[in-house]
Amino acid sequence: MKSNNEIHESLKGKTVVITGGSSGVGRAAAEAFALEGCTIVVAARGKDALDETVSLCRDLGVAALGVPTDVSIAADVQNLANKALQFNGRIDIWINNAGVMASGKFEEIPMDLNEQVIKTNLFGYMHGAYSVLPIFKKQDDGILINNISIGGFMPAPYSAVYSATKFGIRGMMECLHGEISDFPNVHICNLYPQIQRSTGNMHSAKFSGLDFKIPPFAADPRDTAAKFVQLAKNPQKELFPDITSRLLTGVYKLFPKPVINTASAGMRMMMRMKKAPSDSGNILSPSPEPHRIYGYTMFPVPSRKTGLAVMAGLGLGLAFMFLKLKSSNEN
Repeated sequence: MKSNNEIHESLKGKTVVITGGSSGVGRAAAEAFALEGCTIVVAARGKDALDETVSLCRDLGVAALGVPTDVSIAADVQNLANKALQFNGRIDIWINNAGVMASGKFEEIPMDLNEQVIKTNLFGYMHGAYSVLPIFKKQDDGILINNISIGGFMPAPYSAVYSATKFGIRGMMECLHGEISDFPNVHICNLYPQIQRSTGNMHSAKFSGLDFKIPPFAADPRDTAAKFVQLAKNPQKELFPDITSRLLTGVYKLFPKPVINTASAGMRMMMRMKKAPSDSGNILSPSPEPHRIYGYTMFPVPSRKTGLAVMAGLGLGLAFMFLKLKSSNEN
């Protein structure tokens, strides 16, 4: 990674490619890099939503291009890389961000959806790295940023295949760090944010009987996008962008079995109470409306100070509960 005196002070004029750029964190990232004066190339399956993101970037005074892309198809991603090179002559930053999720009992989620989750999430990030790393090596410069989520460190209850893809992405990128170790100006940066207050949850496939709305203490997608910018200016191997992501993964490392069993029991209880119809979401087709950064939350979003205080209290409470549970099991 670059030393402090080699940090990029300005990203102005650099070309940034963002997959999954039509809504949620991807659209927030396009906005954030546009505000830095970057040339923006965004990719997504839905052309109308893609055009909205392009218009947003152009309104902010930068050149922008939308390339309809299904990241699960290698040829689509290679076309994206080619179009980005043609647009501005080089690629400086590539953000693997596109992802989908299906929740429910493993055996009740249709297998074609499970397979597409793997193709979009794991293969999509593989296709991105496969297409852009040769460009970075030829340029002897470039930054690949992977939006992995804390799912790369801890499982999401009743989302087995989604969890498999996130653990897989993390493992793949760990290996690729070794492969680029002789290219000091080429970087791979992995971001591990918590659940986002974005449209992603609204668009996910649901076979759990639950019509999920976003918890009020979910992270602000614009804050996560700001961490992409931070990594572009000062690359580092991995980054947990908020207190909650560090807290949750830390508790899981200490008490993996109690955490996943408790979370799964909570899901089962809610699944017995609610019976919303099954919904394949955006797994097999482009995300439906709304195409925007923010999704709907369960309750009004609290102030930042209130959120931090509650999360700190929750973390201490969980740690105390699991310590007592572990102590009783040992006795």
